Amino acid sequence: MNRSVGRKIGKRRMVAGATTLAMALVMLSGGMAGAKKKEKAYLPDYVWKAQRVLVVILPDSGEPVDAPNTNRKTQEEVEKAFMKWGRYQLVQEASQADLVVGVRKGTGKIANQTISGGPVDSRPTTIETTDNQIRIGGQQGHPTDVTQEGTPTGMNGPSDKAHTGMQVGAEDDVFKVFKGGLPYPVDNAPVWNYVSKDGLKPPGMTAVEQFRKAVEESEKAAAQKQQQGQNKNP
Repeated sequence: MNRSVGRKIGKRRMVAGATTLAMALVMLSGGMAGAKKKEKAYLPDYVWKAQRVLVVILPDSGEPVDAPNTNRKTQEEVEKAFMKWGRYQLVQEASQADLVVGVRKGTGKIANQTISGGPVDSRPTTIETTDNQIRIGGQQGHPTDVTQEGTPTGMNGPSDKAHTGMQVGAEDDVFKVFKGGLPYPVDNAPVWNYVSKDGLKPPGMTAVEQFRKAVEESEKAAAQKQQQGQNKNP
């Protein structure tokens, strides 16, 4: 009698365990299906409708002491990548820009000694060329109209004296896109952000390519949405 009762209890436990496992699997698969159905986030229309772009060095960036022109060269390489892309026109003033792109070359180190101000931050007149374009640009110091906060001495003009400092947390390359047409655009949250090791390394310029992909996908999705709306309301 006791053995029979024990067997029945054992069978019930096995069935209960199997049922619990099955329910867990159903819930897991349901969660995965829900995750797959999550709509992909696209860029707002003002990004892919924009026409003019300003590329700047992020204001909190210092130049590595052992390579004092690193960020300026990176700025120029990003501008060349935009020129090759051909979608946006490059400008030199934030007031003229629909989008402001801020860049900073990573140091590969957790902390790095930097130098800012004076001739280090001044951009001499440069001539940038691609296969079918020529652009002449120049700038004295960091742009004064892209940020209001965190503007230490030595960041705004050639008359400021060069000074050394220490930058922490700048290991990777940074590429940020801000909405233009606003006071101090870089003080706002970026609409698109890309942080990666060698993301701004030429000739690949992964950050620019990823932004290009995001822009084209967003524009395509908007066109499809508009077409679907027209089909529903002929």
